[in-house]
Amino acid sequence: MNKRYGVVGRHPWNRKHFEQCLHGTPGEWHFAGTPEELQRIEDDADSYRYLFFLHWSDKVPSDLLQRVECVCFHMTDVPFGRGGSPLQNLIVGGFRETKLTALRMTPELDGGPVYLKVPLSLEGGTAEEIYQRVSRLSCELALRIAAGEPLPERQQGAPVVFRRRRPEDSAIPDGGASLENLFDHIRMLDAEGYPAAFIDHGPFRLTFRRAACYHGRVQADVSITLRSEPTTADE
Repeated sequence: MNKRYGVVGRHPWNRKHFEQCLHGTPGEWHFAGTPEELQRIEDDADSYRYLFFLHWSDKVPSDLLQRVECVCFHMTDVPFGRGGSPLQNLIVGGFRETKLTALRMTPELDGGPVYLKVPLSLEGGTAEEIYQRVSRLSCELALRIAAGEPLPERQQGAPVVFRRRRPEDSAIPDGGASLENLFDHIRMLDAEGYPAAFIDHGPFRLTFRRAACYHGRVQADVSITLRSEPTTADE
């Protein structure tokens, strides 16, 4: 009898990597890209061996975590780097390499036992390109877990928890930054659904995407809009 597996991801590339890496492999695989599709899996959750969450923003119900083995993928070497905005916090911290960790989901955020860890490069590319890299690698790990059913092991060491970044943290810092740091700041925020790097100038907001770092300069696309909030002079 084929085992059933669910794969959950909210981005278009999650579905693409599901089709490329998992669809047609041994077992019965189902993809959910919307809350409605996930609800259909939840209604029959007891029949699934694993649910793999590639990238999901909504809270997963605690009763689902109890009914089926749920696996998420976090781009830090936990227990270091639990919490929000791991990619941005790592790049701000100067990291160029990290681990992609497959761990069992529990009520404690990113605190569950670990199935697998693999190296992950943070070099070059936009945040969206890195997220796509993570998505494909997560599908490969899901296939390994489904095939081998490894027992997850408890995390070792004291947790280091990242603070989830806020939209205002996307502002380009004043002074002290190198061109490399500026490039990193722009690229780490350049992804669908994330507030882009910006500078406020008078009534205008300048947002930056698609940055490239050359010798002696950073080149990027800029979009100029009117600020939605009042300037200091208006207050």
